[in-house]
Amino acid sequence: MTAPATPRGLDAAELREQLASDRPPRLLDVRSPAEFEAAHIPGSYNVPLDTLREHREELTRHLDTDVVLVCRSGNRAGQAERALAEAGLPGLSVLEGGMTAWEKAGGATNRGRERWDMERQVRLVAGSLVLAGALGSFLVPGLQALSAFVGGGLAFAALTNTCAMGVALSRMPWNRTPSYDPHKAVMQLADSGR
Repeated sequence: MTAPATPRGLDAAELREQLASDRPPRLLDVRSPAEFEAAHIPGSYNVPLDTLREHREELTRHLDTDVVLVCRSGNRAGQAERALAEAGLPGLSVLEGGMTAWEKAGGATNRGRERWDMERQVRLVAGSLVLAGALGSFLVPGLQALSAFVGGGLAFAALTNTCAMGVALSRMPWNRTPSYDPHKAVMQLADSGR
């Protein structure tokens, strides 16, 4: 029995070299459509993590291992790699440090309308709920349970490397773009097949 392939981490310089080669990899950006619209690597395809999970079997039919997964920091791309590996496509590459590292290294970036990234939105909502629970408990006894619930959720998110609040926020209208169609995104990958 062979061990499953592990994702190969690429830093920004390695990805830049690969993109300049005769056979550049395909880039799958797994951030929300709004985050993708704000800034993305030219030529990348936007397949948000929740869409990727829902269509992973279909995606594996249109992808090979010459794919680099991209997100903001590398976390969601790692989750996407695990989902695709479970569907039969192991050994994909993940951009280490994500778009944050890419932009810091001066990588080419297409820019659109500026949006808050998902991590910042989660910090705002979680912090607001904790503050409301703590301050509101002076008026409504027991409201501090809200702060404890949010704190527990954040601890669970850290331990499991998942974020239910981030998933919920990614489905909010301000994180969607009117033109985004998950089926169209999957079909674009099929049409660009190699």
